Amino acid sequence: MASPRASADPATAPTAHGTGTDAGADGEDTLDLHLPEEFAALFRTERAGPAPAAPAGADLLDRVADWGPAATPDGPFELVPVQDARDIALVGRWMNDPAVAAFWELNGPPEVTDAHVRAQLTGDGRSVPCLGLLDGVPMSYWEIYRADLDPLARYCPVRPHDTGVHLLIGDAADRGRGLGTTLIRAVTDLVLARRPRCTRVLAEPDLRNTPSVAAFLGAGFRLAAEVELPGKRAALLVRDRGAPGLP
Repeated sequence: MASPRASADPATAPTAHGTGTDAGADGEDTLDLHLPEEFAALFRTERAGPAPAAPAGADLLDRVADWGPAATPDGPFELVPVQDARDIALVGRWMNDPAVAAFWELNGPPEVTDAHVRAQLTGDGRSVPCLGLLDGVPMSYWEIYRADLDPLARYCPVRPHDTGVHLLIGDAADRGRGLGTTLIRAVTDLVLARRPRCTRVLAEPDLRNTPSVAAFLGAGFRLAAEVELPGKRAALLVRDRGAPGLP
């Protein structure tokens, strides 16, 4: 799970981590109680002790490494799972940008980012940290995760296979020009195309982060609720499969 302080903001330090809700007939979001077997299995494992690390290349997200690129107006974009210390060092540099640090709170010595990323790399595969490559150049950091298997599900109702997204855009030159919305849309399209069992993609930026909320809304998300999370009050944003005008 990503830093509970993280908050999506394509204009400054974009990141989203969220859990979802089901829209009922009255238009309100209601709890879906049909939890997947993975959730029960992980719960049993957590009670028994720490889960074993996932095999190399394995994840619970239909192999993010194999998703391939997405076409965007700014060039091909691809998620590439973090692989080595050089990747982590790059993410650490981005985390120490004040605009990013204000929301992620993972600034400081290299060990801070290293611990955060390696906890996912050595985990059970429910969260996959990635570099975002635009036209072959690393320019953003993403965490694609199973929201239904994430501790944040304690704060929000979820559906099986709901997929959460955290992100940050690394360099100031790539912020504030609409690129965040473009990439959010591209990644969301990838999630829904490559994860047929997933019906919703979720994000929960800090409510104070109005540029971020606007970026997600521009990428086809809807505001489902306001949620109290550790360290912030969040806008719970949901992109539904088959939303009008979207895949």
